[in-house]
Amino acid sequence: MVALDKIDPRAEMPAAKIAELDLQVLANTPVNSEYRQLILRAPRALLESCRAGQFFHLLCPDAGGERPYLRRPMSIYGYYPDRGELHFLYKVTGRGTRALGELVPGDALGVVGPLGVPFRIESDWRNLVLVARGVGLATLAPLALEAQRRGIRVTAICSARHPDYLMSIDNFRAMGADVVTITDAEGTSSTQNLRAILEDLVAGGAADALYTCGSNRMLKVVQQVARDHDIAGQIALEQQMACGIGMCHCCVRPFRRDGMIANLRVCREGPVFAIEEAIAW
Repeated sequence: MVALDKIDPRAEMPAAKIAELDLQVLANTPVNSEYRQLILRAPRALLESCRAGQFFHLLCPDAGGERPYLRRPMSIYGYYPDRGELHFLYKVTGRGTRALGELVPGDALGVVGPLGVPFRIESDWRNLVLVARGVGLATLAPLALEAQRRGIRVTAICSARHPDYLMSIDNFRAMGADVVTITDAEGTSSTQNLRAILEDLVAGGAADALYTCGSNRMLKVVQQVARDHDIAGQIALEQQMACGIGMCHCCVRPFRRDGMIANLRVCREGPVFAIEEAIAW
């Protein structure tokens, strides 16, 4: 087990291999009433440079009367070099994502990436715990895929407002993860219940590291459990971005680092950070 102050997602990062490409849309289908899954055909070299936790900057098309100006950052939902596929899961909320929703198979989509600091898995970790809500599930899905490729056990705690909005459950199970679902509608998503689930996993030796994304409320619980048991943890943060490469400073937010409050760029110094550095908003 690695102590909290001895894990840094930035350490030993491979040299960046960032590409700007037009990729062909293979599918763009609804997952539920709010989310869609976008699948792009991508070259093997690009997919082999992807890592869990990274993102791409997507150039949303002029479609359906929408004319988005800025690119949209989108977490990698899945990358499959053998199939030549790059997957994204997104929620339709504004002009950019509505325009993405108009894409059909055969269309081209401009992408830049992969970008950002990825998750890390230490060589002696055999049990990972993933805690996510909403679209945060998309960010953590490739981490479960990477763990499966390494033969590492995963417990995925998936949260949503209602069972109908739980996503990636079958995906996580297909990757060998033990799935725990908690929802507001069923009264199981309280911080007290989440804390109890995490404590049981720690007591059973099934939590070498904790990962989270998608909820400030969940972040606080995961941070406390990690601190109380001296367990390493990482968080992928969501933030509005303009350039996606660290030049515009649009995505700056405060973090705890080296005993001080530091203003860091989520796109460049993140989006993955050591969990104790994150400050819930």
